[in-house]
Amino acid sequence: MWSILLSSNTQWVLVSTLMLGVAAGCVGTLSYWKKQSLMSDALAHAALPGVVIAFIILGEKNLFILILGAAASALLGALFIQWIQSSTRVKEDTAMGMILSVFFGLGIMLLTIVNRMPSGNQSGLDSFIFGQAAVMVRSDVYTMLGLALFIIIMIAFMFKEWKIYLFDAAFAQGLGLSLKGMNMLYTGLLVTTIVIGIQAVGVILIAALLIIPSVSARYWTQSFKWMLVISASIGGVSGVVGTAISAIGRGLPTGPFIVIVAASFFVISLIFGKEKGLLIKFIQFKAQQKRVGNSI
Repeated sequence: MWSILLSSNTQWVLVSTLMLGVAAGCVGTLSYWKKQSLMSDALAHAALPGVVIAFIILGEKNLFILILGAAASALLGALFIQWIQSSTRVKEDTAMGMILSVFFGLGIMLLTIVNRMPSGNQSGLDSFIFGQAAVMVRSDVYTMLGLALFIIIMIAFMFKEWKIYLFDAAFAQGLGLSLKGMNMLYTGLLVTTIVIGIQAVGVILIAALLIIPSVSARYWTQSFKWMLVISASIGGVSGVVGTAISAIGRGLPTGPFIVIVAASFFVISLIFGKEKGLLIKFIQFKAQQKRVGNSI
């Protein structure tokens, strides 16, 4: 068991999923305060057709090319969501649900066609549904690691800009910050996080890695900075522990285990979190009851 975790390839995969979890936790915090958590789910599902089409065009499983296909498909989904919202009376959440269903259905249809092709049975594209980090090769790891580092650096170096943009857009615009540019950068970071995570976590569950750490962090702090730190920590630990369980299990899908670990952190935060955790609220309720009883 330990020999698997001590192998150099597994350790590289663990480092990459650690960085992926950190990046997802940071971007998820931006999505939380932008009130667009469902957008990550919609774009994750919208990425699947791009993966399959890229494989059909290329004829082989090259992660970098598949990522480009996923990014193009996810961005197309984002544009469709914006177009539906601006050109019709359909609300944003309804538009997201429509794009999520249509693009994912198209992706499954294309995946079925590819698997029936002579060279499609060994394509390994099924791993993009639930994720399989353990089967990544060294080039896949380098690609994921490099893009995850880019995401983290962009959020860390532009911390002040993100804070102003998310909490006071009018003030940000008054300072000369381009809201359109920040929106484009936010969408780009979100799409990048999704497409580098679908190999490890899968298109279905990458949204959970974006949503759960940030929501869990909210139970511990009201500070945007510390929420970023806590969310990134939860995402990173979830990525490492989930991947380790998957590697030990020899062939078990990675995504479900990462999400279960993240969900465990959410339950702990829900109960013990110092900001409106259930235990704190119960203690405060009992203290208030006692004060009322003493005043009567």
